[in-house]
Amino acid sequence: MGHPRSRPRAAATATATATLTALVLLAGPAPAHADDDDPSAPPGSTTSSAPQKVDSNSPGLKLADGATLAPAKVLDIKSVVEDLGGEERREDTNTDVKFALQAEVLFPKNSPKLNPEANARIKEIAEEAKAQKATSVRVFGFTDNLGSYSHGKKLSRERAEAVHDQMAGYLGPEVTYSVRGYSEDYPIADNSSEQGRRKNRRVEVSFPRES
Repeated sequence: MGHPRSRPRAAATATATATLTALVLLAGPAPAHADDDDPSAPPGSTTSSAPQKVDSNSPGLKLADGATLAPAKVLDIKSVVEDLGGEERREDTNTDVKFALQAEVLFPKNSPKLNPEANARIKEIAEEAKAQKATSVRVFGFTDNLGSYSHGKKLSRERAEAVHDQMAGYLGPEVTYSVRGYSEDYPIADNSSEQGRRKNRRVEVSFPRES
């Protein structure tokens, strides 16, 4: 003889399931950015569900009297490539190319003097600037938050100038430069760990893409 409460519980479960299914169908598919606030979901993932019918005559899809559409706009798409050690990072957008090189790749510790290995990397960036027919180049230096701000300002500026001098030798006098040192401002990683501080100690070289 079965338990007297087994059927009501099953019925309640079926009712809850049907209600939940109805809510999901009414809600429709999740938006493409629904996973942005969900750290467990991989970036760019979406929730799949059955296609929803759209009523083209719905008032919510029509412009109000006198309203006009905004001008068409090309979205800026960014591509980021970073080597396995994080020593070099390249960002490409519709308008710019930017390279970020960790300071340890270019300089001895706490020094603005380029090491012998730095020249080859800077030359590769200069070749890319040539390929893009760049006539202006930005060279910005950054440090972590260790030490005084004024020391970081001086060191980041001197490192940016050292990279600029090498770039200028490869690109010639036709190119204009903007050279700045920002100390610990504008970090790209958490300064609470050595791994993060290493990423923040960097020189960025950027220039416009060929139109």
